[in-house]
Amino acid sequence: MLTVLGIESSCDETAVSVIQGDAMQCRILSSEISSQIELHREYGGVVPELASRNHGLNIKPVLEAALTTAKLNISDIDVFCATAGPGLASSLLIGHTTAKALALAAKKPFVSVNHMEGHLHSPFMEESNGIQENIALVVSGGHTMILHAKQFGSYELLGKTKDDAAGEAFDKVAKMLGLPYPGGPEIETLAKLGDPTAFKFPRSMKNKGLDFSFSGLKTAVLYTLTELDPQNGKAPPEQLPDLCASFQAAVIEVLVLKTIKAAQERGLTSITLSGGVSCNRALRDALQDAATKRGIHFLPCAPHLSSDNAAMIAFIGLHKHLHGQHSPLDCDIDPNLPLNMIKLRK
Repeated sequence: MLTVLGIESSCDETAVSVIQGDAMQCRILSSEISSQIELHREYGGVVPELASRNHGLNIKPVLEAALTTAKLNISDIDVFCATAGPGLASSLLIGHTTAKALALAAKKPFVSVNHMEGHLHSPFMEESNGIQENIALVVSGGHTMILHAKQFGSYELLGKTKDDAAGEAFDKVAKMLGLPYPGGPEIETLAKLGDPTAFKFPRSMKNKGLDFSFSGLKTAVLYTLTELDPQNGKAPPEQLPDLCASFQAAVIEVLVLKTIKAAQERGLTSITLSGGVSCNRALRDALQDAATKRGIHFLPCAPHLSSDNAAMIAFIGLHKHLHGQHSPLDCDIDPNLPLNMIKLRK
């Protein structure tokens, strides 16, 4: 069993995790996260300069907490890894540089990790059969895509958003509705009290391939608010639950339909769900129901591993190490890093 330390700092969470594992399974020894949500809430979104400054302040105590919880020292770590992208450049630099420094000091291998690859394989972290071929729906604030994950390191992009990511659409619509940041959880909470058929919002690109588009839905919400309140364009408090439920239903219907369609087109009987939006219970239930009806195995990411965390980064670092894929200490971050594009040195 290898012991791997991962660092995640792609946006506004400073996270460090220590895991132990092999090609088939892993055990999370610690997963520490310092969130900056309260710091950025008053701005309605993440402020890069503020995020970077706080990563610098938080990285040392979070690292120490992770090692203490795991009951290990730096010398006990076999591999160090960190997120190289995609993400905010100033934030990525903090975690990436720290992990390289630790690897250099400990004279151990370093691995640069793609943040999205971490989300992609996070559903398998608590499984005991290793990473399996599947159709993956990855939904977060910055990405919405369907991939055919053939095996570790071999992925085919089948569909992606043409504009806003699903999580981004949730946050923007929440702002229109006067809800606090982050908007996704707020909409989900209110949606439980509303009627998903109250407003007829569009299902953009419903029957057009496997790509997504949520900008039209966002605009439809804006026009609806103008109709409900011509003077101010604000959501009447009594109609907030119905607006949230109808918007959420429109997003979920398209996500589920296209994921199932991708599995059927590829002849696969396994789908996974990951990314920050995978926490949404309505989405998880809808995808589970659709999969069950078609005899498809559904494996969602565990809720505590769905948002940004370092355990998923360590998990990818573990598998890259097992494949002999180590990164040079002079490798750089890439805020727009695509899957399969990290330069590796064996």
